[in-house]
This record gives sequence, C-alpha cells and structure tokens, in this order.
Amino acid sequence: MHRPPTIALTMGDPCGIGPEVILRALGHARLRRRACFLVFGSRAVMRAVARRFGLDDSFLRETVPPGILQGGDTFLVDVAPLPARLAASGKPTAAGGRAAVNCIREAVEAVRLGAAAALVTAPINKTALTLAGERWPGHTELLGHLCSAQPVMMLVGGGLRVALVTTHCAVRDLPRLITKTRVLSTISIVAGELRQSFGIAAGRIAVCGLNPHAGEAGRFGHEEERAITPAIDAARRQGIACIGPLPADVVFYHMLQGRYDAVVAMYHDQANIAVKTLDFTRGVNVTLGLPLVRTSPDHGTAYDIAPLGRADERSLMAAIELALAIAARRGLCQARLHTQRRAR
Repeated sequence: MHRPPTIALTMGDPCGIGPEVILRALGHARLRRRACFLVFGSRAVMRAVARRFGLDDSFLRETVPPGILQGGDTFLVDVAPLPARLAASGKPTAAGGRAAVNCIREAVEAVRLGAAAALVTAPINKTALTLAGERWPGHTELLGHLCSAQPVMMLVGGGLRVALVTTHCAVRDLPRLITKTRVLSTISIVAGELRQSFGIAAGRIAVCGLNPHAGEAGRFGHEEERAITPAIDAARRQGIACIGPLPADVVFYHMLQGRYDAVVAMYHDQANIAVKTLDFTRGVNVTLGLPLVRTSPDHGTAYDIAPLGRADERSLMAAIELALAIAARRGLCQARLHTQRRAR
C-alpha cells in the first residue's frame, strides 16, 4: 500500500508572513493530498492569522495520533507558546526569534526520529535571532550546527540550480573566505547531491569567478588563481565534471542554454540575483550536505507586508513540491509517527 510522505513544516518568524503563507499553501487541497504535514508553530499565532485574514484553518487537526497517517492529514504541533498579538505584527522581536529557533529544533528532531521525510521551513529574520540571543545568521548555519554537517545553500528556480560557497557574510570578507578547501568542498557536495537529490548521474558543474571577468589572469584580483582554479583542478582529479572559473555575467545564460546542470557561485547575491530575477515567486532554497531533506521559500519574512494579508504562497508551495520530489528520489517515506503529542 502506498503511504504518503510526512513533511515537517516550521512556522518561521511569527511576526512575518510565514504563518500566512503556510495557511495559504496548505489551503490548496490538492497539495495537502500529496502528503501529511506536521506544522511546528504557535497555536495562538496560526489561529490569529487565520481570523485576521479570513483564511481557512479547519484542516489543522488537534492531536497527532500514533500509527499510520493518511494523505491530507495536517497537524499543528504547538511548540511555541506566544501571545496572539505577535501574529503578523511586522517587526522583529526577541520572542519571535526564540520561537522560530525552537520550531526548527523540534522539527529537525522529528525528521531525525523518522516522524517526517523532509523539513520545509518558513522564513526567519536575522535581527529577530540576534534579539533572541541566537548567533546564527540564518537557517543554513543553524541546520549545519544541529546536524553536525557542512551545509551548502542552493537556490533553485527559473531553470537554474545555483549553490553558494559562502552564505551570509559581508562582501569585504569574501577574499579571505574564498579558499581552495571551501570551494572544493562545495563542488564535491553539489556533485553528490545532483546524483542523490536531483537524479543527475554525471552532473556538469560551472564554477563562477569572484571578480569581474573571473579575474582576467590576475588583473582584477587573485582569488581565482589562488583558490578557485586549484579547487576546480582537484575536483576534476576526483572525476567531477566541472569547468571554470567563469565570469558570473555569462554563466547563468549558458546554464539556461543547457550547458550545465548546476552553477557554483562565490557569494550570496551572485546567486540570488539570477534566480530571483528569473523566478521571484517560485524560487526555492535547498540545503545540501545535510543528513536530511530541507527546502525553504527563497524569500524573507517580508515585515512590510505581513500586517496586510497579501503574501504570495507560491514559493512555499514550490519548496514543498521540491521536498517531496527529493524525498521520493531518495526513497524516503515516513508513514508512522514514533511519538504521540498534543497539537494546538
């Protein structure tokens, strides 16, 4: 008997659009039928958002039962007791930051215990994390810590798959952070994940340079000669099909023409600008290199529109769909919960 996978879905920052996009996405019955969902969040916040914006929340059930779940079963696991006034309030708070991290911790543990096949996270905010005393600049770093792994951020959308050597850091720090070891590790992880998560047996990887014209033989910088080219050479010796360093202003066009299966970019905006320009509403953030499947919408908490009820759920829906595809490709299907706990 076919049993649908279970997705652990985190609320994100309660003051942002996370709760709203979850309700809007799961409000699509066709999406709910494809999986079971455990929504780790705040009962008070989710209910307040539903009432405020006139959204259906009747599908969120109260108690997670032991045993086998059916497609469409959706449960709210209340792990973040919060006042309803924080819901979609549109500003970072310490309480919201603490709640967001707690939801992530609980959801990761659920995946580790086999209660879910994949993790999908709604957006969190770095200022809120700082107010809460958390040192993590984002999901990627926190998940790497929780899983004792070296995570790699990949953006998927608009026909592109773009992985990052560095994530959340100042541009002035890039020259010291771009090392042969870091670039080689990223290339290796991407090659492995193309096989395991995307079903591409012999992926072709293009590697960006850091500087204009990929440094132009040292004229515009030495990171290419010092770190990027040696890493590419080492990856080739390992049997990985990769090429570069290539100028970032042409490599994405060439991927869209079918030359490459993935691009390794050097820093955050080098990747994000390309993906968000091509597919702003359905871009997905995938964390590679973890012992679990994790995706997220490729947008932030959007505090500016959070109180307005105008959030677009399509990026979260795309993240759920990609998580399901990766879980299926890896042969993951959790149909039985190992613990019983109260929800709502």
